[in-house]
Amino acid sequence: MGIVYTDYFQKSRVFLYPLLELKKGLAYVPKQTYIAMDNVHSFNDYKFLCEYKVKMCDSFDKFCNRYIRNHSKFDEYIDLGNNRHLFVFDFSGYKSDFNKFVKGKYSQFSLNSKVIIIDFFSDSKSSDFVEAFLSPEGFHEFYADELDVEVELLEDVFELCSPPDLIKETVINKNGAFLSLLKECDVYLPK
Repeated sequence: MGIVYTDYFQKSRVFLYPLLELKKGLAYVPKQTYIAMDNVHSFNDYKFLCEYKVKMCDSFDKFCNRYIRNHSKFDEYIDLGNNRHLFVFDFSGYKSDFNKFVKGKYSQFSLNSKVIIIDFFSDSKSSDFVEAFLSPEGFHEFYADELDVEVELLEDVFELCSPPDLIKETVINKNGAFLSLLKECDVYLPK
């Protein structure tokens, strides 16, 4: 497995993005992923947000039409400006796993979600880490040795991956307040 991974990483990118079940090797991948948007979507909305930073062109538009807008979980599109595109997906079908994600209880994900996530990373350098995060039982001793701590400490904590940083998992956009007002407003100006 190599060394223990200790740097912070965006947890939604690892534990939620694979649940979209988009095939690997697509021409476009999100620059970042989130589970909330300041003043627009809270964690209780069960939304998964993918930010793409790319100039809108024919190939990206075709990609969006084929893989994003036609996705069964696609909910809305938000133009963040400066070639930043936010696609929002409805993860209410994953409520239980989503709630466990927010609490950092990755090992408690449903078996179906674990299989999807592990399969997504199966041929990557991260596969051992992801497997350890989702099923830590067999890895406590290894991590205890690597971290030079008692194995009982890790068994008590159980999880081998830190909880998500909910601030980093939230899109902060200077237009957030404006977007929130637009969502609540049902008065539209004539064209």
